[in-house]
Amino acid sequence: MGPKKVVVLSGYETVKDALVNHGDEFGERPQVPIFERIFEGKGIAFSNGETWKTMRRFSLTTLRNFGMGKRIIEDTIIEECQNLIRSFELHKGNPFETKTVMNASVANVIVSVLLGKRFDYQDFQLLRLLNLIDENVRLIGGPKIMEKDTSTTYFSNDNLVALVSNLFAAGTETTASTLRWGILLMMRYPEVQKKVYDEITKVVGSAQPRIAHRIQMPYTDAVVHEIQRFANILPTSLPYVTTTHVKFKNYYIPKGTEVITLLTSVLRDPTQWEKPDTFNPEHFLNSNGKFIKREAFLPFSVGRRKCAGESLAKMELFLFFTSLMQRFTFQPPPGVSHLDLDLTADIAFTTRPMPHKICALLRA
Repeated sequence: MGPKKVVVLSGYETVKDALVNHGDEFGERPQVPIFERIFEGKGIAFSNGETWKTMRRFSLTTLRNFGMGKRIIEDTIIEECQNLIRSFELHKGNPFETKTVMNASVANVIVSVLLGKRFDYQDFQLLRLLNLIDENVRLIGGPKIMEKDTSTTYFSNDNLVALVSNLFAAGTETTASTLRWGILLMMRYPEVQKKVYDEITKVVGSAQPRIAHRIQMPYTDAVVHEIQRFANILPTSLPYVTTTHVKFKNYYIPKGTEVITLLTSVLRDPTQWEKPDTFNPEHFLNSNGKFIKREAFLPFSVGRRKCAGESLAKMELFLFFTSLMQRFTFQPPPGVSHLDLDLTADIAFTTRPMPHKICALLRA
């Protein structure tokens, strides 16, 4: 890539072997110029050594203290679901674009943890932050640029800003894009949408879906997982670098080699998935319709650097998805057949749906 030699790891077995069994050797981040320019080696996503260890430990502890994975954060998510539903209702079934409002709604969950408040969806400051994230995601998905040095003060203002920036961006872009894929796929596969609604109605009726209901909703849970697998939000994950000379799979990889773990090749590994290129919730169901975990389901990566916000993201995806499906039937705009919906990805650093409009029809 550019002037660098890069090793790409492909397929579930290879990626898991590298990140789990050789986690220390493949455990650091390379000095990618654009990330160096933005974060200067600070924060959690692109830092290394003691900075990374200290920031990750601090982040996980603090997020747990502020309710990640607990009832308090579930209540925050549900409150935000209701605000998003009210926003959808304002369109009265007419076509609209979901990107900005979905990003704003999902952002408010992590904002409530990081800043102790929520923003109105029209708030200028929030919209500016979301636009900056959007611009960065596009820039990072393009050719690499830039350079700068680092400092070693862990609990400095600079590190705090980088950390909050990492958590805000990571807690917004990926989850919001996954939910937008979810609605698009439900419009494309109305028979799946109906089965999801029927299961929600059977289990909770008109009551608010909660995380405790997930175990009683195997089909819906399977659909959420399959949306993540099919959407493939972070196709190359974040890059790694070897910390020492490594002999791996009979290859000699020198210290300091940039390594890409190709998550696309894991989430669509033909040795792991029956229909890897097809949207198929049955990937996560056994013959009795019970939910099954799949080893190759690694949208959050695996090993020491796996996503710090995985439990929060899983909770958000389930609650937002079920709350929206319970209240609305999602259809393409008038004159557009569900068979004509474009499932081509809009490529940036993350994989997002192409710009599209939806119709959210309030259920009786």
